[in-house]
Amino acid sequence: MLTSLSIKNYALIDNLQVEFNDGFSIITGETGAGKSILLGGLSLILGKRADLSSLKNTEEKCVIEAVFNISNYNLKSLFKAEDFDYETQTIIRREILPSGKSRAFVNDSPVNLNSLQLLGERLVDIHSQHQTLELTSNDFQFQVIDALANNESSLQTYKQELKTYKSLQKELDELLRFQTEAIKEHDYNSFLLNELAEANLIEGELETLEEEYETLNNVESIQEKLAEAYQLLSEEQIGVLTSLTSLKNALQKLAAYASKYEDILKRTQSSLIEMDDVFSEINTLQDSLDADPKRLEEVDSKLKVLHNLMQKHVATDISELIAIKNQLEEKVSFTENLDETIIKKETEITTKKSELNTLAKSIHAKRGDVIPQLKAQLENILNDLGMPNAQFKIELNFSDTFFANGKDELSFLFSANKGGSFNELKKAASGGELSRIMLAIKSVLAKYIQLPTIMFDEIDSGVSGEISNKMGDIMLQMSKTMQVFSITHLPQIAAKGHSHFKVYKEDVDEVTQTNLVKLNHDERIVEIAQMLGGVQMSSSAIAHAKELLN
Repeated sequence: MLTSLSIKNYALIDNLQVEFNDGFSIITGETGAGKSILLGGLSLILGKRADLSSLKNTEEKCVIEAVFNISNYNLKSLFKAEDFDYETQTIIRREILPSGKSRAFVNDSPVNLNSLQLLGERLVDIHSQHQTLELTSNDFQFQVIDALANNESSLQTYKQELKTYKSLQKELDELLRFQTEAIKEHDYNSFLLNELAEANLIEGELETLEEEYETLNNVESIQEKLAEAYQLLSEEQIGVLTSLTSLKNALQKLAAYASKYEDILKRTQSSLIEMDDVFSEINTLQDSLDADPKRLEEVDSKLKVLHNLMQKHVATDISELIAIKNQLEEKVSFTENLDETIIKKETEITTKKSELNTLAKSIHAKRGDVIPQLKAQLENILNDLGMPNAQFKIELNFSDTFFANGKDELSFLFSANKGGSFNELKKAASGGELSRIMLAIKSVLAKYIQLPTIMFDEIDSGVSGEISNKMGDIMLQMSKTMQVFSITHLPQIAAKGHSHFKVYKEDVDEVTQTNLVKLNHDERIVEIAQMLGGVQMSSSAIAHAKELLN
């Protein structure tokens, strides 16, 4: 509910601060006193676009601030989705700067206008005789019926299941589209895969093969160098082994004279052992090294295959070729098993479709059960509001299409006159009739769901005293479960409010200003008497005013 409103430097308002109660609040004032200005300021809080013409003093900023108690509004999920800071006493502030820029804040955190509008729709419903398009909306008509049918939980489940169903359907469409493309590529991918598979790729093999190729391709040169090394080591007169042996023998004699020669002897012995091992290794290499033209041809052929594949697939080594081979295997396998995957996905969709149908039928059944009840309630209320011949024809048909809120097609038809034909609301009802229908619907809704604060802006225009009395009773009844405002010119309605505010103009320093003041009991008597008989109040008008208030 709206608990307070502060407006500074807006239109004819210099500085206005007012607090509101729950229940039924009345706002009255002479024509032109500024009631529309008050609504305009509130609309800015709810996300309406602003311009510089809103500023009373164009050199100062306009600030409008409203405080709402939202503890019963179930808005935590909206606050989380819009990244607002949730507070049960939520403060919304709107600023219009002299530059023309506008800023909005929710609990002191800046927000964009779209987010503010989403929140505003959940906080205040401003309704005037000229704002009845919502009533003719098929979505709104469904909301009314679903509120009576207590379909909220079922609809949430349905919407989640519908989202899953559409997601599955999208996945199937993508699979079918992929299948069309994959079939074209399947043969080529299979060819590439076979090429890589036949190459029998082994990680690290390229380096091994290249080394083996160099050895086989240069076997004669290697044999020659090994023989030369063998000769250098084993020459009987000047070979390295012979020289090291002679050196060892000489040092052994030195070691007999002093221990300081033992270290150099040991090092020489180590060198001799190492050289002897080298000699044995060279001997083994000579024995194992043979020209093998056939193996050389095999290695050369394998290297050519590997290099061609690396060039073809723009790979730098065999590990990359193996990764490409694995990817091709997945593609080929996926394509070959695509039919099975598609069948599985179609089975999932069929199952989900069946579940959705069950939910949609349940929603349809509950809607059908409450339509006679809604029809009767609306016609009874409209009878009290001076429309005794008003009739509704509400038809609900189960279709083959999954809509956002079920599978129903709704026809909400109306006839205002006895024997008249039924037609769409926007064609069958006048503006005044639509206002009364909207009042009737909102009064029914208030019994079933928590509605936001509602502000009726002269919804009672053009109705008689007795009908206005009934309208006041309806609004008063609604105020038992919600906050209701009525901007009215009718004393019968004004007298029913729990609180009464008056909008008036006054001249301050030759400048016209609009103000809003809460009336006490005696001031209400005067205001209602003036509404009954004009500024020159008669004793009978005062007595009538007291009677209405009592």
